[in-house]
Amino acid sequence: MKLLPLAIVISTLLATSTTFAKEVDSDNDLTFTGYARYGLHYADNGNDYVRADGQMSDSAAGRLGNESNGGEFQFSKGFNGSNGTNWDVVLMLENWWKEDGEYGDIALKKFYTGVSGVFASQPDLYIWAGRDFHQRPQQGINDYFWMSHDGQGAGFYNLNLGGVYFDLGAVGQTADEGTGDSGNYAITTKLHGINLTDDLGLTLYANYGFSSDKVKDSADPGREDITAYQVAAVLDYSGHNFMIRYSNNSDTSVFNKTDDLTIWYASLEGAFDLDDRTAIEYLAGFHKYDGDDKALNRTNYSAIVRPTYAWTDVHSTWLEAGYSLVDYDESDENSAWKVTLSQNISFGNSSSDRPMLRFYATVGEAENNVDAKTGSLKTKDIDRDTFAVGAMWEAWW
Repeated sequence: MKLLPLAIVISTLLATSTTFAKEVDSDNDLTFTGYARYGLHYADNGNDYVRADGQMSDSAAGRLGNESNGGEFQFSKGFNGSNGTNWDVVLMLENWWKEDGEYGDIALKKFYTGVSGVFASQPDLYIWAGRDFHQRPQQGINDYFWMSHDGQGAGFYNLNLGGVYFDLGAVGQTADEGTGDSGNYAITTKLHGINLTDDLGLTLYANYGFSSDKVKDSADPGREDITAYQVAAVLDYSGHNFMIRYSNNSDTSVFNKTDDLTIWYASLEGAFDLDDRTAIEYLAGFHKYDGDDKALNRTNYSAIVRPTYAWTDVHSTWLEAGYSLVDYDESDENSAWKVTLSQNISFGNSSSDRPMLRFYATVGEAENNVDAKTGSLKTKDIDRDTFAVGAMWEAWW
C-alpha cells in the first residue's frame, strides 16, 4: 500500500472520528502507540547477523546486536456511548526491513473496532471485528513469536468463567494481494487467569486451522485436504515461564500447513533481579522438527543469558551471550555462538525501560555443515565469522 492512500486513510479516520464523537459524547483522546527500532549495523565482512542454518526460533543465539530494523505505528480513538458501551477504532501501519536487505514497504497491519460494556454481567468482555495482530505470544530475548495468527476476522477476549477468562477468535489469513483472505483460516482459543497458587499461574492455548475450496482447488491434483492444530501450556512462577507447545501439520501458525509434520517447542525463560540495578535474563529452548522429509528432521537447542547493570538511572551496560545448535537426524550439525556488549542510554534504570539508545559491538561465528534446504552436507561456505558494531534506538510507547 502506498503512502498517499495511507495518508488519506488516516485523515479520513480522524475526520470520521470527530463526527462520530459528537454522536456518542466521547471524551477519549486520540492516542499514538507503537514499537520501533532503527539504526546503523555495520559488519566487516558482510555476515551481518549470527544464526545457525535451520534454526527455528528466530534469534536463537540472542537478539541483542543481532536484529534488523523496523517498526509498528498505531493510532487509536476511543468513544464512550450514551448507552454505556465503550468503543475504540484502531489503525496500525508496519515497516520492516527484510533479512536480505530489500526494503520492506509500509503495510496496513491493523484496522479494527472493539467494544466493551455490552453485557452488565461481563464488564471485562471485549468484542472485536476487523484486521488485527492476533494471538502472538512473544519471547523477548530471542524475539520469537511462538504462535502467530495475524489476520482479519472477529472474536472476543476476557469472557469471565467464574474467575478464569476465555478468549475465542475466528480469523482468516490475509491474501498477498488485495484485502481479501488467502483461503486459510484459524479458530483460536485461550484460557487464562488460572491461579494454581498465589505465585503460580497457568495459561492454556488450543487452535485449529483449515482451508476453503480456494486453497483446495489450487493444490496439486490428488493432494489431500490438510488441517492443523496446536495445543500449548504456559506456567508462570513469579516471572519465570515454562512453556510447551505441540503443533500438528504446522509450526507457529495453523494458517501454514504441511502434511505429516509434528513440532514440539519447549522453553524456560525469565529474569533474576539481584538488586535494584543488577539483573540476569535467560532463555533455554528445545525445538523438535519431525516431518515426512527425513533429511530435514532436526532438533534445535538454544541458550541465551543476558546480565544487565544500571550504573545510574540513565546509563547501563548489557552483555549477552548465546548459543544455537541444530542437530540433523540423518546428517551433521549446524551451530552458532554470539557475544554482544551494549552500552545504553535509557529512560530509566530497569532493563525494560524505553526509549533507549544502544551502542554495541557483536562478535560471533556460525558453522553450517548442513544445507538447511536439502538436509545434505555442504562442500563449501561452512564457516561464517561476524564482527559488527552498531547504534540503535528502541522504544515502545
